[in-house]
Amino acid sequence: MHPTNVPRVAVGSRNPVKVAAVSQVVRRLHAAALVEGVQVPSGVPDQPVGDAETQLGAAARARAAREALDADIGVGLEGGVVDEGGGAMRTCAWAAVALRDGREFLGGSLSMPLPPAVAALVRSGVELGHAMDALTGGTDTKHGAGAVGILTNGMIDRQRAYETLVTYALSPVIAAEFWSGDVAPGADAPREGTSV
Repeated sequence: MHPTNVPRVAVGSRNPVKVAAVSQVVRRLHAAALVEGVQVPSGVPDQPVGDAETQLGAAARARAAREALDADIGVGLEGGVVDEGGGAMRTCAWAAVALRDGREFLGGSLSMPLPPAVAALVRSGVELGHAMDALTGGTDTKHGAGAVGILTNGMIDRQRAYETLVTYALSPVIAAEFWSGDVAPGADAPREGTSV
């Protein structure tokens, strides 16, 4: 049993990159937080297509992880692709958080163009991680650099990209004072025709 003042965070995956990303963010908020990965279903195909399907997968993972470990916070991370037509395809990624009190939030999206050869493989039914393996001759890139790390030559790695998404999803917790619905005294909404 963990102390009541130490938050328990469940990550809906055992992928070390995803667990590490959540750990980095959560431990900035509470250094002693207990972060654990658990394998849970996403309820969507292994390769989600479109932002909506990818968001559904992230939310399902967040809920299932929180329930599986009776955690204070469940976090789901899901990566997908968006076929933009005309041969263009881009990535998308979403983080979802499910809190013990029933509130849920989303943060994302990691969006960048994919090379035509990768897009063709994905359209043929190959999961993005395996398509990146085929492109690079590597193996299991989705548990390492991922498409983002490979296609940016390491300027952005997958973990750091996911840390941003997790931070976005947790923003209502991180800056909770702004979610009360109250407007600061003396603050007026901008009037039509005025600059913000």
